[in-house]
Amino acid sequence: MAQRVVFLDRDGVLNKASPAGGTTRPPMGLDELELLPGVEEALARLRSAGFVLVVVTNQPDVARGTQTRAAVERINAELYRALPLLDVFACYHDTADTCSCRKPKAGMLLAATAKWDLDLPGAFLIGDRWSDIAAARAAGCRGVLIDTPFGQAERCPPDHRAADITGAVDWVLATSAGEVAGRSAA
Repeated sequence: MAQRVVFLDRDGVLNKASPAGGTTRPPMGLDELELLPGVEEALARLRSAGFVLVVVTNQPDVARGTQTRAAVERINAELYRALPLLDVFACYHDTADTCSCRKPKAGMLLAATAKWDLDLPGAFLIGDRWSDIAAARAAGCRGVLIDTPFGQAERCPPDHRAADITGAVDWVLATSAGEVAGRSAA
């Protein structure tokens, strides 16, 4: 039986992203890695509800030469150690590479689904950018947008908007509980 899953973007959702030139930048190393408030508690609630958690993160700074793949992998490994994650998938390409894994495409979600037998139609993706929501749509799951100045919700309207990870998880849990109750009554 396929596992229930919540996909999570990394920077700006799980950990702090720093303002940089009209957008944000990810942590450059472990010394800059800082979990956002409420992340540990919110993910524990999802796990307790039976969801597996998979990070899907674009890391184009590797292709741009301003970040190393090793540094990204150290950060991902630390998040994997600190949080109840099933897996972490990262795309190291830039937009010009036209790969199938970079969000807004669904490649990372599809790869995770194939690897772990995930329930994609019942899945959620929590992100902070329009490209996260577009990837969720492309994969056939629901997208929750954490409101930030850089989200651009107008480019791809989400299924739900939340102020932070706690609000996003509240909606996921309420929505999934309603679906489970609906299936039980049928």
